[in-house]
Amino acid sequence: MDGGRGFRTARTGSRTAAADSRTAPAGFLAGPLGLLVAPVGCLLAATPGLLIGRVQPILPLLAIGPLMAATFLGARRTFFVSCWTVLLALAAGLGAGTQLSAGFAVRWGGLLLGCACSVYAAWQRGRLRERLAEAREVARITQEAILRPVSRTLSGTHVSTRYHCAGRESSVGGDLYDLAVTPYGLRVLVGDARGHGLDALRTASDTVTAFRELAYTTPDLTALARKLDVRLAPRLAPEDFVTAVLAEFGPGEVRLVNCGHPAPLRSGRRLELLEPRVPALPLGLHPEPHQYRVRLQPGDRLLLYTDGLTESRAPDGTPFALLTESATALGEPTPDAALHALYDRLLAHTGGPPTDDLALVLCQPTGVTAPVRV
Repeated sequence: MDGGRGFRTARTGSRTAAADSRTAPAGFLAGPLGLLVAPVGCLLAATPGLLIGRVQPILPLLAIGPLMAATFLGARRTFFVSCWTVLLALAAGLGAGTQLSAGFAVRWGGLLLGCACSVYAAWQRGRLRERLAEAREVARITQEAILRPVSRTLSGTHVSTRYHCAGRESSVGGDLYDLAVTPYGLRVLVGDARGHGLDALRTASDTVTAFRELAYTTPDLTALARKLDVRLAPRLAPEDFVTAVLAEFGPGEVRLVNCGHPAPLRSGRRLELLEPRVPALPLGLHPEPHQYRVRLQPGDRLLLYTDGLTESRAPDGTPFALLTESATALGEPTPDAALHALYDRLLAHTGGPPTDDLALVLCQPTGVTAPVRV
């Protein structure tokens, strides 16, 4: 989701790989194997004391088993391991003929306390995991509401969308899109928030929310871009911004405002990147946007995208050839099939899912415009 290559630096996916390597051992020991490892750890900790006939010094070491269980297992299995530990300590003490003393009572009490704390810690960890799972589900539902998939005809224009989030923890990243059927025509927003993680997601959500609030009441597309900038600027850090392109479809044409975003691609009789005559800064940097009009012939399609498409690389570093690949993919009979073909060509080029966030919106006017109810 590193929109506006000239305005930002590239992002790698090394953090995801590192996270996988950190979580792999935990997942490996969290199953039945963990239930075997913890008691064996207790037995190994008790072995030296049993061999020399001195049980009291090794009593605190027996708490290793419950602690291991609390780290990798649930509360029930940790309780089972704790019971095993207590029975092992009793058996070892009886076998060695241990006599009751103040020191033995202190060590025995420490062992019981350690077992109890381990069970409690495992129970709390289980509750925390449940809460995190609920929070993730709420976040997923919220994210899907922010960027709902679209494949339908709106105000005389068929719109198809495709979205890919590179982050494993979320289904939505900093790339964004939204649609609004307004009295001024169908309006489309495609943007890319600088950064990654929660900050980028928050900025993307703010951008979509502001667009939904302003698109219906702002007649001029350049005024809409300025209002979006005014709304977003106070919420952004000094170095943050949002690249964005706004499109407004009218009879036989599309009106565009581009704020530091990759140029839309028109396909039809010829393939053409619709670069703005006067470049503008991204939202959040107080741009001076300019509107430009592009004629659309019957059968023309307009592809709006984020730089997750143009910045994608093959394993050998070769960039994705946007014009060449789009010339074939966008020739498919339907917009849905065209967008699917383009995404498949991207996967074939990169050898796997894109390492960056990606938003694709393909629009094709149908020539039949439904009346807009205000």
